[in-house]
Amino acid sequence: MLNKKVEILAPAGSVTGLQASFKAGADAVYMGGTRFGARAYADNADDTGLLYAIDYAHLHGKKLYLTVNTMIKEKELESVYDYLLPLYREGLDAVIVQDLGVVKLVHDFFPGLDIHLSTQMSMTDESPLKWLPDSVTRIVPARELTLNQIEKLKKNSGLELEVFIHGALCYSYSGHCLFSSMCGDRSGNRGRCAQPCRKLYEYQGKKAYILSPKDICTLDNFHELIKAGVDSFKIEGRMKVPEYAAGVTEIYRREVDRFYTLGEEKYLEYKAAHAGETAEEKIMLMDLFNRGGFSSGYAFGNPGPDMMSGKRPNHHGVFIGKAVINKEFAELANEIPLNKGDVLEIRSDLSKEW
Repeated sequence: MLNKKVEILAPAGSVTGLQASFKAGADAVYMGGTRFGARAYADNADDTGLLYAIDYAHLHGKKLYLTVNTMIKEKELESVYDYLLPLYREGLDAVIVQDLGVVKLVHDFFPGLDIHLSTQMSMTDESPLKWLPDSVTRIVPARELTLNQIEKLKKNSGLELEVFIHGALCYSYSGHCLFSSMCGDRSGNRGRCAQPCRKLYEYQGKKAYILSPKDICTLDNFHELIKAGVDSFKIEGRMKVPEYAAGVTEIYRREVDRFYTLGEEKYLEYKAAHAGETAEEKIMLMDLFNRGGFSSGYAFGNPGPDMMSGKRPNHHGVFIGKAVINKEFAELANEIPLNKGDVLEIRSDLSKEW
């Protein structure tokens, strides 16, 4: 028997992003404020905005999880308490945490507030739980776990599991990167990553974006994660525009609902009979954002070099066709429709970006 219906958890870099994600079908949103979040450069809500966001979520029958997922200095713990107190009183649903000191603080001073262990805690099995309080209700496992390991963690921990299903992937082990600190004096573990992994490097005489992973997409196999017991599907993207979060949410919402309506067997039959529909959804996802296509991440195998986007670290767009360039004009034979407002970029075989 399948677990209760999986949650669609969308990112919000702002209150506008939160509203867009909820309208697109998200069950819950995770967002940060102006302090202690791992995306310091997102359009984060101020304290008043967070209070409004909590009320907005609850008025619409949704949930809001707050990212307090940076490493905290001891002298900052009192400020964390002051920061969380009004949000706790307003009914905040959960905090996403990687610092053990914050775990203890939340457990001791905010009874009833759920704690979600961030992927930066690198939970690969249930053994650390014996040192953690019972206010920890959810694990965001290390992103490097296989499907079998995820299923085992769910069975042995007895807690909710939240797994990334779409979006950017950090090249470092579950986000434990010190590269930004070393190169630019901006710590990713303090929310200020300078993204050195997206830079151009030279290796053995060749220049490439050798540290830049493709984005994850699990549209083809998310049902395997449901069978493994995953409780929440997490979409990455607090630094991206609201249109991205809403667009990705809408597509996964539609497919997840279809899966539960039809059941696994009939859903797979439907997908096989409507391959063109799935292809269109993938194009839509790639049009929203992709780095050299998609990978399925580590859950469904280890793609190795195929996981990396070596030629370009930013949005690749969507391949629409080939252009024959003459001296005076270019003739385009497009394979997918163009729409008003689309931006065309012509790339040659000699281009460093293709």
